Amino acid sequence: MKKLLVLVASVFMLQACDDGDITLESFNFNPDNVDNCTNNNLVFNINRNEILILNLEPSSFINEPTPVGSPRVVNVNSNNQIIYRIYSSNVNSSSICSTIPPANPVVQNEWNATGGTIEIITNAVYATNGTTITGYTHNIKFKNVNFSGSANSFSFTEYNFGNYLTDL
Repeated sequence: MKKLLVLVASVFMLQACDDGDITLESFNFNPDNVDNCTNNNLVFNINRNEILILNLEPSSFINEPTPVGSPRVVNVNSNNQIIYRIYSSNVNSSSICSTIPPANPVVQNEWNATGGTIEIITNAVYATNGTTITGYTHNIKFKNVNFSGSANSFSFTEYNFGNYLTDL
């Protein structure tokens, strides 16, 4: 009986172990909250203490509609980066757009995209008169993007980052 009790207790203890790996099925960002820094090439989306940052070449956002079914494709590399960060508390645009970043909140974890592509579909935004173009919406989607951090990695087959609006 004692052996059975030890066996059952061991099974429960093994199931309760946490190896510390991050398990992400999806990010939890609102695709309508995409913003940018006016002093650099960063486009980002914030969800409380998390931020998803795109550091793309300005030529990625051409103010010209893309043909249907033919998005602009940008390869993730050292010039076109995707960074996912978790901070110690809620963040705002000054956390990454300031010339001298604030001391708080502090980055607790960071994952950098190591591969994949970014697809951008651009559409014109019209004024209420229906003929005057006032800007462009760039729908940004990740395809087969792999993220790597100091302790673990994860990937997404497809993720809708959101809509980035540019003015004329």
